[in-house]
Amino acid sequence: MTPLLNASGCLDALTAPDVAQSLDAFVTKTVTPLRREGNPPPRIAETDAGMLNSIGLQNPGIGLFLEQNLPRLSALGVPIWVSVGGFSAADFAHMCERLDGHDDVVTIELNLSCPNVEEAPETAAQLVGAARAVTGKPLYAKLSPATWDIAESARAVADAGADGLSLINTIRGLAVDRASCRPKLARGVGGYSGPALKPIALACVHACAEAVELPIVGMGGVASGEDVVDLLSVGAGAVALGTVLFSDPRAPGRIRAEVGTDEVMPRQAVLVIGRGSAAALELESLRTKRKGLQIG
Repeated sequence: MTPLLNASGCLDALTAPDVAQSLDAFVTKTVTPLRREGNPPPRIAETDAGMLNSIGLQNPGIGLFLEQNLPRLSALGVPIWVSVGGFSAADFAHMCERLDGHDDVVTIELNLSCPNVEEAPETAAQLVGAARAVTGKPLYAKLSPATWDIAESARAVADAGADGLSLINTIRGLAVDRASCRPKLARGVGGYSGPALKPIALACVHACAEAVELPIVGMGGVASGEDVVDLLSVGAGAVALGTVLFSDPRAPGRIRAEVGTDEVMPRQAVLVIGRGSAAALELESLRTKRKGLQIG
């Protein structure tokens, strides 16, 4: 069965523990070195085919997270991935060093691409390198689709020591309030997510799967069992659910059931049977990447 996770920021496990426990791993909201209040409201806006958010990495900071949040999350009995962010290589190194001694953190996801805050001046590879120097935990680099060549980014972070990729983060968008003719979000732009993101996610996963031999968690517009198999078809080994969790908290169970239906199962058989020797080789590569996936 394909591992299902949540996309960072799309589920509060302490408010909805039953939903978190229906996943194969829970990914925390991004944590930063210091407490952040986030961006001013309004910070969320619906669109015709998804939503925009400009939360701005609101979080309690690594100190309170380790003291208060992590023990409660660990008690849920679900493998914990901690998403970390920062504004310099030193921030990422500090975060990973603080997490390194906690056995209940199975994987660290490096949020290298939040569209709602200022970016670190270093390259993604330099940020991964700084993290790799201070922790032996699996590191998954979360990359932005807003780049000319995401495959090159994947090669760079792989060379710097990333153990896997999370693809993709949201992409910048803007919604206009028609009454005021002003942006709906206080910050103007926000991170777009929802069904229309899926073709972009598929293109990015496909490009990165061709470029590097790293396991990939695919995400972006997933709302059905068919969407899961689409991502598996282009190289993902696990799938994360994002915006769908806001409208359908029971989506993990529903999607698992859909993956096992008569309509979807034949598509998985195509992945297994392949179409000739070339497809068989691609399938073997996909299996190898899946074996490297660190869930728990």
